[in-house]
Amino acid sequence: MSTLKILDNDYRSLLQQISATYQSGRSRVSQAVNIALLDTYWHIGQHIVEFEQGGKAKAEYGDALLERLSRDLKLEHGTGFSLSNLKRFRQFYLAFPIGATVSHQLTWSHYVELIKIDHELERQFYYIQAQHEKWTVRELQRQKKTALFLRLAASKDKEGILKLAQKGNVVAEPTDLLRDPYVLEFLKIPEPHHLSEKKLEKRLLDNLQSFLLELGKGFTFVGRQYRITLNNEHYKVDLVFYHRILRCFVLIDLKTSKVQHGDIGQMNMYLGYFAHEENIEGDSPPIGIVFSREKDDLLVKYATFGMNSQLFVSKYQLYLPNEEELRKRLEEALRK
Repeated sequence: MSTLKILDNDYRSLLQQISATYQSGRSRVSQAVNIALLDTYWHIGQHIVEFEQGGKAKAEYGDALLERLSRDLKLEHGTGFSLSNLKRFRQFYLAFPIGATVSHQLTWSHYVELIKIDHELERQFYYIQAQHEKWTVRELQRQKKTALFLRLAASKDKEGILKLAQKGNVVAEPTDLLRDPYVLEFLKIPEPHHLSEKKLEKRLLDNLQSFLLELGKGFTFVGRQYRITLNNEHYKVDLVFYHRILRCFVLIDLKTSKVQHGDIGQMNMYLGYFAHEENIEGDSPPIGIVFSREKDDLLVKYATFGMNSQLFVSKYQLYLPNEEELRKRLEEALRK
């Protein structure tokens, strides 16, 4: 090997080392800036609230106080002290009164979204889940918009709702994966829709990142129209995923109309095939979800009687959920 070639290899190694060091340094600087900003904004909010609580500013004069502060602070320090920002700093402290609990995994932009949530349990859920799943600000906004907490809480009792708010949606068993309904508003399909199952499948894969966000943490895409052959007859599973946390295949079949008992029987066959032919050592039993536009709960109950407990039928919808109705169900559950 020539000296030039050796030098070239050494140079590439040097280039990679410098790039890695630079990226690591930038990351540490960014993290340090974020920590300093959060700490500063929290303490500004604390100063304002403690001034008010000390009787130095009556509640009715609150806005006047912030307006005066905004004017004087901008004269002294320049931009950054708008009235809206001071209100956010105050809200930040009130929402997270214990500074030690403020997570530095989240940015100020995350907290701006969180402090807009009035309900404490709901805010706590998104706070925990944003950290668990490393949501970007846009992802947090989307999950709030689609009322993820309310959808998950709708099927739980009071104890389950409190646990959800305290620990987030911890995936420990197959039922923890489910959302009913799934919200596919990101497909931007107008109502009423007349898409075929294949076109719906294509739309989902064209928007795979958004679909994975709706499915939840741990999903990795395996394939579409996954072929199964039994006695020289071919079948195809619409979508196949693998769940890294539960260590199992997740099979999804799409139905653009009301689910029928035959659809459930077919999914059960798919589950049997994957359990015996696709699973390897260490894999858990596969999970099957039939995505249906409409669902008859009584039909599902009888069609799944005595069947695989890993088989589920969930509705999907193409529009945002009725948040008022979901919130009403939440309040009723908490009163019990």
